[in-house]
Amino acid sequence: MSIADLPDEPKYTIKAVCVRTGIRPVTLRAWERRYEILTPYRSDNRYRLYSERDVALLRWIKSRVDDGISISSAANELRSMVRNGLWPEALPTAPSVTKISNIPPKHYAHQLYQALIEHNEGRAGDILREAQASFDLKTTLMQVITPALVEIGLAWYHGKIRITTEHFASAYLRGRLLSLLQAYSVRRNAPRILIGCAPTEQHELGSLMFAILLRSEGYRVEFLGPDIPLDDLLDYATYEHPDMIILTATMVEAAREINNFHHKLKSIHPTPLFGYGGAAFHSQAELRHQISGIYLGDSLEQGVITVSELLRSSNKESTKKQRSIFSRN
Repeated sequence: MSIADLPDEPKYTIKAVCVRTGIRPVTLRAWERRYEILTPYRSDNRYRLYSERDVALLRWIKSRVDDGISISSAANELRSMVRNGLWPEALPTAPSVTKISNIPPKHYAHQLYQALIEHNEGRAGDILREAQASFDLKTTLMQVITPALVEIGLAWYHGKIRITTEHFASAYLRGRLLSLLQAYSVRRNAPRILIGCAPTEQHELGSLMFAILLRSEGYRVEFLGPDIPLDDLLDYATYEHPDMIILTATMVEAAREINNFHHKLKSIHPTPLFGYGGAAFHSQAELRHQISGIYLGDSLEQGVITVSELLRSSNKESTKKQRSIFSRN
């Protein structure tokens, strides 16, 4: 949807706008004053009021700044687009909990399953929006979307639904999850994480949900998708220098493909952390002893905690080394 199509009715206070955009009030006022990005409506009591269109414009500007574009260049780009009638597209918004639901997550999970096996995109979208408004991100991912996926997989396995229905459901949820990932801004100075699936692994939704959770925690996450060739990933990491690489696998064969990858990463200096996870390592715990690297845990939530601890510890070690070098000099 174009930002121009959004309502221009002033209704949001500066506090509400800052919550929705992640822009500090002092920064917002400076942008308005110096770059004339927008001119908010003034109420009778002189309070600034912003419209839905204003919020979308600010989110677009912030995304450009987060991508490394200067605020002056982003403002000029926006003015040029609007002048030529080419308004930018509205960015997807990250979910925010607006109410507490008396309906348990498992109800939404089953309703989502039912909508997807009926190929009812409209109903599925309504269910997801209601779930996102009722629960936090972790609950939506782990107790609504994940159980729906499991139920769909079991239905296909037992012959209750066609493979076309399973593919439709997976494709639909992949699209929604990618939009959710993109709704979180990328912080340039945050630890950088590359995450994707082991070679031959095609089941990417678990890895994608992990990427969403990590980006929601403020990490600079790149989601690389399914079936990643390890030599290509190693080459990419050599010149991009990520802080951490994470690979997931649901199939045992795919899990074994990453056996020597941690050793190969040692050719990179500084060497990124390497973590792995996925259903293959749940079902066959002995795999954890065969794969070098760090097993991240039995759940997405535990994985996020483990990653945070690892990166925090790694940052402390790096700081100690820098101080040691400085003191010797």
